[in-house]
Amino acid sequence: MTSIEKHNHDHSLESHKACVSLVPIFKHLDEEQLDEIMAATRSVSFEKGEIIYREGDEADSLYIIHKGKVRIYRLTEAGKEQLVRLLNPGDFTGETALFTDSVHESYAEAMMETKVCVIQRSVLQGFLLKFPSISLKILQEFSNRLNTSETQTTRFSSETVETRIALFLTEQMDQKNDRNIVYLPMSKKDLASYLGTTPETISRKFAELEAKGLIRQKSTRQIEILEVDELLLV
Repeated sequence: MTSIEKHNHDHSLESHKACVSLVPIFKHLDEEQLDEIMAATRSVSFEKGEIIYREGDEADSLYIIHKGKVRIYRLTEAGKEQLVRLLNPGDFTGETALFTDSVHESYAEAMMETKVCVIQRSVLQGFLLKFPSISLKILQEFSNRLNTSETQTTRFSSETVETRIALFLTEQMDQKNDRNIVYLPMSKKDLASYLGTTPETISRKFAELEAKGLIRQKSTRQIEILEVDELLLV
């Protein structure tokens, strides 16, 4: 029995509509098309720390995050977690199952109370044929994730930890925010996993960058970038 099968399902129409209309691959559809997809969707709730799916589980559904946050990670041969990405409301995972019979190669864990909308592969494949625009949206997401993965792999092999941190911080900047405030989207533990280092190294490098006058740690998750151009040169 999978993690999904162990949970009670929320069949309320309002919940499904809110979830389906939120995800980018569906929100361009008209009301009638959304209603059809809603009817095929089930909503499942998870507590903080619960596993939504694990490595080796059959990959047969698309999972859409309705509320909460989910971390996707893999285990290295040494048993160490490698964070792949974080999912927020409107994000989805399990998309590779839409095109082939396979098993999950990673873990999906709820980081807080989380509600996930689930659509089985056989059902969604029918929608892909009926509404080709969904396929195009999914392919766009595939492309974005592939680019992100390739960038991350390249940085692991060619950049120092300090440079990885600097690049991550500048990429998190809100271009509309003149004060260059960065809100870290994850804990230092998860950030360390994502950047291929340790929490202790993250803390030390933040302190070093602050001592150089490049950043200011305003709180645990809030960092002000003082010298953007200098930071990119570390």
